[in-house]
Amino acid sequence: MSDNTQNSELLRFTTAGSVDDGKSTLIGRLLYDSKSIHQDQYDAMVKASERRGEEDVNLALLTDGLKSEREQGITIDVAYRYFSTPKRKFIIADTPGHIQYTRNMVTGASTANVALILVDARNGVVEQTKRHAIISSLLQIPHLVVCINKMDLVDYDEEAYNKIQNQFEQFAAKLDVKDVHFIPISALKGDNVVNRSEKTSWYEGPTLMYYLENVHIASDHNFIDVRFPVQHVIRPYSDEFHDYRGYAGRVSGGIIKKNDEVTLLPSGFTSCIDKIMGPDGEMDEAFPPQSVTVLLKDDFDLSRGDMIVRKNNQPEVSQDLELMVCWFDNEKALLPKGKYTIMHTTKTARCVIKEVRYKLNINSLHRNEEDKTINMNDIGRVVIRTTSPLFYDSYRTNRITGSVIFIDESTNNTVGAGMII
Repeated sequence: MSDNTQNSELLRFTTAGSVDDGKSTLIGRLLYDSKSIHQDQYDAMVKASERRGEEDVNLALLTDGLKSEREQGITIDVAYRYFSTPKRKFIIADTPGHIQYTRNMVTGASTANVALILVDARNGVVEQTKRHAIISSLLQIPHLVVCINKMDLVDYDEEAYNKIQNQFEQFAAKLDVKDVHFIPISALKGDNVVNRSEKTSWYEGPTLMYYLENVHIASDHNFIDVRFPVQHVIRPYSDEFHDYRGYAGRVSGGIIKKNDEVTLLPSGFTSCIDKIMGPDGEMDEAFPPQSVTVLLKDDFDLSRGDMIVRKNNQPEVSQDLELMVCWFDNEKALLPKGKYTIMHTTKTARCVIKEVRYKLNINSLHRNEEDKTINMNDIGRVVIRTTSPLFYDSYRTNRITGSVIFIDESTNNTVGAGMII
């Protein structure tokens, strides 16, 4: 791998669409046309497609990795695919379309920069499309691309494309979505995926690949509010490093610089940053999502779950939080008065559910205040109280310090994901 690729930006994107909208085919097409699959993989797909009596090579076979998915012809779990071009590295989370896999979509989309929403050109905006757009806006994915697929089945008709664009824009006006882009494609034939199509001369925008390579993602992180959750304390206990005490972790927000005056939470003491050590030695500054070790000028005792912040820019500190939660557990619903372990950045605490405010109907955005039972794949608004204070921001301000996960204390399973309001 050339140095260029090693230093190139990593873009994470998630794909969502209704069943049979061609998500897996689109990913197969991206991988195939960007020369990211090996000849033997391609040959295997050709054979499998012939066996199934299909005219074109079925590129979906590339991503539907589970045997049960291939047999049913649907995607069940989140499949992560990695590929790179000379400009960028990509991680794709291919998430299922069915409503009973909402939790899988939330998992795949929680770290994405871009959400690709596929719409079948024949069917237009359907219930699923709206649900995926709602989840994308709830998870504050910065960029949305609506791929209007199967244009070959509507004879590359501009009217059909414009109609769907208008449908989606009317609906998206109600959501908190900042950047939406529309592209007419045919994943099966390869139109406007990696290569420009002659058949859509009326479309003047970029191909999907050009968009993914060039969309500006550097400012998707919060570079204003300094947040450094301590993950590990480094004490080498050797004569050479007798007094060495480094705090290792990942920068979750802002830019930390040498000699910055900082406040240590929860104690509230102040100190100065003496050194920032990265993988290649000392650094003058660090920013998200870099992992570094910070050394302070004074000898304070910090431990895992504590946070280093700027003196005059501090997070909220509270034991009472209100959040939107997506429930993952298929055996037990979220219980009012239920007790759970929660993880927030590097801190683990316990909490009790004080109140369920409402359940959100993910298709209509209607708030159901009568039925407050949050089952698997439901999304609702809850109030919790934690055993020790959390240092948090709203999810809208910072996706890292604004999110928590819920863990069942008896099974140790992750049972829910929460976004702090």
